[in-house]
Amino acid sequence: MSRLNVPSPDDVPDGVKGILDNVGAQFGFVPNMFATLASNPTVLDVVMTLQGTLSRVLDAKTRHTIALAVSQANGCDYCLAVHTYVSSELGGMSSDDIHLARAGSSIDPKRAAVARFAQRLVDSRGQVSDADLAAVRGAGYTDPQILAIVTVAVQVLLTNFINNVNQTDIDIPAVSSVGTP
Repeated sequence: MSRLNVPSPDDVPDGVKGILDNVGAQFGFVPNMFATLASNPTVLDVVMTLQGTLSRVLDAKTRHTIALAVSQANGCDYCLAVHTYVSSELGGMSSDDIHLARAGSSIDPKRAAVARFAQRLVDSRGQVSDADLAAVRGAGYTDPQILAIVTVAVQVLLTNFINNVNQTDIDIPAVSSVGTP
């Protein structure tokens, strides 16, 4: 059961209702995370702005790979469910690639390097090694792209932390834990 209060639809400001309506149009319903965030319109705006802005960096499958790898490394069941759903239903990723991303890999060698790097970011709290940087560069990523990878990972960590604190009720099909393939 979620630990933070979710405002009733009648208790959210008009501007927030519009944001929730847009989220609902995208998913077909308003996921519990967004309903919870509606209790603090500024935090909802920060999350939505970050997600919108970061949708312009890197390609969608790379962003989904990062989200899955980070959510797995950070143990966020809610985010794993959401990102699995989004990656599959909206992002065109196969179930094999989703499984691999969660385990820090990918069917695509370049995205595999991103998944490993993203998990190293979480595991090392950003204190990645020279070898970690060399590996992601060796896969073809430039320093500006590495900055984008780190920023997407941090945005995912933000929602991981929110959902881990809240223990947000999973309203998207839950996923099982994944080991290393």
